[in-house]
Amino acid sequence: MLVSFRKQEDLTLLGAGFGISRTTAYRFRDEGVAVLAAQAQDLHTALRRVAADGWSYVIVDGKLFDCDRLTETTLSGKGETIDAGYSGNHRDFGANIQAMRPDGLPIWTSPAMPGYLHDTSCARELGITAVLNWSAEIYLPALADSGYESAVHGIKTPIKQPADGSQLAPDKRAYNRLLRGLRWQGERGFAILIGHWKVLRHATVSPRRIGDIVVAVPGLGHLRALRITWGVGRLETPVDLCAGAGGVSR
Repeated sequence: MLVSFRKQEDLTLLGAGFGISRTTAYRFRDEGVAVLAAQAQDLHTALRRVAADGWSYVIVDGKLFDCDRLTETTLSGKGETIDAGYSGNHRDFGANIQAMRPDGLPIWTSPAMPGYLHDTSCARELGITAVLNWSAEIYLPALADSGYESAVHGIKTPIKQPADGSQLAPDKRAYNRLLRGLRWQGERGFAILIGHWKVLRHATVSPRRIGDIVVAVPGLGHLRALRITWGVGRLETPVDLCAGAGGVSR
């Protein structure tokens, strides 16, 4: 499973190298993903762990994971029949995954949602906005991009430019600059995952299963990243993104 996810090698050839059949190779992969995904924690537990670690905020973001087009239709807000996996914003087919991370290391990832849904819609349908309302009450607000604007009071988003084209006030510009300065490292989490695991660059499985794979790959314990010490600006030694199957929560 590690080689398959790391290099996206053909499972039939991998199975032959280990002396197992194609069917068995696929079964081993699916069972491994199921075991790792089942050990993920829920969002409440993940947020409590972040608070216990001393963080004063979390970062929420969504990403469309590219996948093969499947025939699954749904009704749009206008009542039109559309492809559930097609994202008009990205102009691509895929599944939307929501993730929470304070420093670039995923602490929780959501189940896969249809690609046509926006980040705010996914967060509401998954109950993320309700949980973030609760986390704001324990002084753990969520930082996000403008895609989550007006989603919930517990999510802090950038202040938009005035419609008349005038410049933002100095205090609002400072707010946006601070928000970007805190958000950038968290937003690199998806880039780290995709850069290390080729299976996430273009999935050939059902879009509904991409969420389990996103949870499982860091759980293999082989993804490494550089932590940046806040307030110091120096690079520490590489550390495992997670210590085991429970390293990433969902």
